[in-house]
Amino acid sequence: MNKLGIKNSFYEKTARGRIEALVDKNSFLEILKPGEYALSPHLQALDISGSFDDGVVIGTASINQQPIHVIAQEGQFMGGAVGEIHGAKIVGLLLKAIKDRSQAVVFLVDSGGVRLHEANAGLIAISEIMRAMLAVRNAGIRIVTMIGGTCGAFGGMGISSCLSSHIIMTEEGRLALSGPEVIETVKGVEEFDSKDRALVWRVTGGKNRYLLGHVDALVEDNINDIREVISMMLVAPLKALDIDTLTEQQNSLKHQYQKWIGYKDGLDIWKDLDIQLAEKIPMLSASKVTEIKKGLNQ
Repeated sequence: MNKLGIKNSFYEKTARGRIEALVDKNSFLEILKPGEYALSPHLQALDISGSFDDGVVIGTASINQQPIHVIAQEGQFMGGAVGEIHGAKIVGLLLKAIKDRSQAVVFLVDSGGVRLHEANAGLIAISEIMRAMLAVRNAGIRIVTMIGGTCGAFGGMGISSCLSSHIIMTEEGRLALSGPEVIETVKGVEEFDSKDRALVWRVTGGKNRYLLGHVDALVEDNINDIREVISMMLVAPLKALDIDTLTEQQNSLKHQYQKWIGYKDGLDIWKDLDIQLAEKIPMLSASKVTEIKKGLNQ
């Protein structure tokens, strides 16, 4: 909290504001600044106003004197959706990290997935991001992904996030393949009520993802706390990217699927995990939920 009692929120900042708040002062060097490249031709063809940075900021910086390459998506522009230019900037930064022999990439994901206005160009961009992320990890460079923005991480960016070495989430963050509105449209409100915001966060939110072991850390929506956890992840043991590790992860997900297929609410899963007073989870702090998770692992 600052002197005015206002929380130093990650969620409420823009992509540029998040970078500025997280990295060491004056360390950020933007790559492909606005005006140095063409705007989306697809949006122009549809007479849709574009953005000066196409909704993503890339560059180099440091956190606690540890050099990083950084990507920050802007959820306030078209829901952080990935189009051709947006995707090319991300891929270019990832490939530059390999060329520079970077120690780490910090990816501030805030996206609903593919930019539908750009159709196949957006889909191709997502696939190129995935390929580049795997190339970065194969080069021994860690990718620390932070999900805590207004749009979360859905669609292709939900998949891409799961290719990271480490994933950090706040309670405000959300992570899934299909978004709530998509599920409701396809399967009906009986399957998933997208207007039930509490349900949406109990299913796709940071607390549920953390309790299920889908992400590495849960943190409060506070820049200082997030910066501290990112710093820890920058020096944490690097996860292997090999067939044995991937098989183990796949088997774990398969076990969860078989155990909880048909469950439609995170609350039901928490109860099945024998969490005492599971219904209070949404009201608990990140540190309290972290304590509960440690208890589940014992």
